[in-house]
Amino acid sequence: MESPISRTNLNCISLADPDIQKSVALLKQACLDSGFFYVVDHGISQEFMDGVFAQSKKFFDLPHGEKMKLLRDEKNRGYTPMLDEILDPENQVNGDYKEGYYIGVEVPAGDPEANRPFYGPNQWPSEQVLPKWRDVMEQYHREALRVAKSVARIIALALDLDVDFFDRPEMLGNPIATLRLLHYEGGQKTGQVSNPAKGVYGAGAHSDYGLITLLATDDVVGLQICKDKNAQPQVWEYVAPVKGGFIVNLGDMLERSTLHRVVLDGRERYSIAYFVEPSHDCVVECLPTCKSESNPPKFPPITCSAYLSQRYKDTHADRSSYSNGKA
Repeated sequence: MESPISRTNLNCISLADPDIQKSVALLKQACLDSGFFYVVDHGISQEFMDGVFAQSKKFFDLPHGEKMKLLRDEKNRGYTPMLDEILDPENQVNGDYKEGYYIGVEVPAGDPEANRPFYGPNQWPSEQVLPKWRDVMEQYHREALRVAKSVARIIALALDLDVDFFDRPEMLGNPIATLRLLHYEGGQKTGQVSNPAKGVYGAGAHSDYGLITLLATDDVVGLQICKDKNAQPQVWEYVAPVKGGFIVNLGDMLERSTLHRVVLDGRERYSIAYFVEPSHDCVVECLPTCKSESNPPKFPPITCSAYLSQRYKDTHADRSSYSNGKA
């Protein structure tokens, strides 16, 4: 049982605004309201953003067999086919009706750091198939990390921490940062229009695992948020796309994460998510400004690497379920 869907209003933070206290106030209010907000004036040109979306479409337009050559590896790099991910197993009849592509921090195979779970070489389409594709994605990875660090400084101030709290090496100085291209096929291709009553979703209801997510979308509405997951019935609200800006949400590591899902009307949709988490060895625990003798931590400390590894395992299909690993 669900209430009628409406559109939500989100605070909009300009990274070019010299009044940092205004940005802090907007972010604080966003966290109290939903954990979602818009970020604009971030310094990534519209022309470049358009180019990234164009390159994403080129990959997803490849034949299925070509994409399966790049099936995600044990480091969660590469292609995720339709229905590979199931984010809300209690309510979904199948997996998500989306396909994706993971691109993480590039670390050469011979580097000792490449032995860590979320570091290592990425998988890349060949230059012959998609020329310049890697260059565009690596540049976007760098640009998005810069934006995420700017947002993290505002978060630090909102939490009464030093402005550079998240810049430290164990935090975002050596982050686990993952770019994920996403494609939701239109109903014409799959025959599937989202239908929550029947357990059919573009992406099932979930909260993001990590620290900060930057989401760029095309102009097709699909993202919905639920501000109170315990409400009966749950109330879902659409988040409108913002041209040239990011929809930003805070993940479970900040414990102000909001349930969200993708519900589509049959139109094709593209989005680009950028997930930013602390370093592998960062101990995720209650921040010093968020606890006291009368308000002790609610969760035990855990390393970022161990936490993320479990969350990925919980939501993705076993790679061995694909014939010979790669088709």
